[in-house]
Amino acid sequence: MSTDAVQGQLIDKVIKIRRCAAVVKGGRRFSFTALVVVGDGQGRVGWGYGKANEVPPAVEKAVKDGSRNMFPIHMEKTTIPHTVKGQFGSAQVVLVPAGPGTGVIAGAAVRAVCEACGIHDILTKSFGSTNPINLVKASIEALKQLRSQGEVERLRGVSLT
Repeated sequence: MSTDAVQGQLIDKVIKIRRCAAVVKGGRRFSFTALVVVGDGQGRVGWGYGKANEVPPAVEKAVKDGSRNMFPIHMEKTTIPHTVKGQFGSAQVVLVPAGPGTGVIAGAAVRAVCEACGIHDILTKSFGSTNPINLVKASIEALKQLRSQGEVERLRGVSLT
């Protein structure tokens, strides 16, 4: 259930829409929640969650939330610089760099995160929970751990070149 749209240079991908029913005197009253990943395709990504009584306002709120929470990630050309592992709850995601032309090898939730931030070549594997919300949070957590070679050298106080 991943639809995407480009608005003002931002790519937003709807990952999951959930329906909740509250039983009231006249019957059931439905409300909807939307999980959306927002990115610019240039190395910035964020996720948002929105709730409303109809689907379009829920998606709108989630996109607004996601664009507020965007952060930059470090990329090398079309892939990531090194292998990272992210965890949220019982969902674990491993992201492995891949050669040019490999494509995005990932499930729906992790694929949406990778495509939104502009990664074109990556191998992924998820373990544990298959809950899309936790998978998105775990993959975002993994992307936050990415460091460039220069940054690691500076932090460790060594030089490899």
